[in-house]
Amino acid sequence: MHTFDDLVHIIDELRSEHGCPWDKEQTHESLKICLANESQEVYDAIDNQDMENLCEELGDILLQVMLHSQIAKEEGAFTIDDVVDGVCRKMIRRHPHVFGDVKVNSVEEGLALWNAIKKQEKAEKP
Repeated sequence: MHTFDDLVHIIDELRSEHGCPWDKEQTHESLKICLANESQEVYDAIDNQDMENLCEELGDILLQVMLHSQIAKEEGAFTIDDVVDGVCRKMIRRHPHVFGDVKVNSVEEGLALWNAIKKQEKAEKP
């Protein structure tokens, strides 16, 4: 079975000097429609309760994340490691009832806490 590190290497190879011409010419802008289409296909697989297709379509979304991250790496903006670190930090920060001392007694309280933290984060951004 392949690993996440294998995927990182594959994407790097696809965009390398000797990689795939199509993959090498992609940009954030050119991939926007692919991301939208793949997102719709995930939505459809969920609606159809088609788990086999959902697995495949989630892979296609992951491919989009990997391609955008590789392009950003090439531009010196960020890497896939930054993306993973960022989402891990966000999940920990927005779940103090799981990873901290805060207590919630319901789904509604958990969601309210999430939204309050998200609102505070947005207010603190420059």
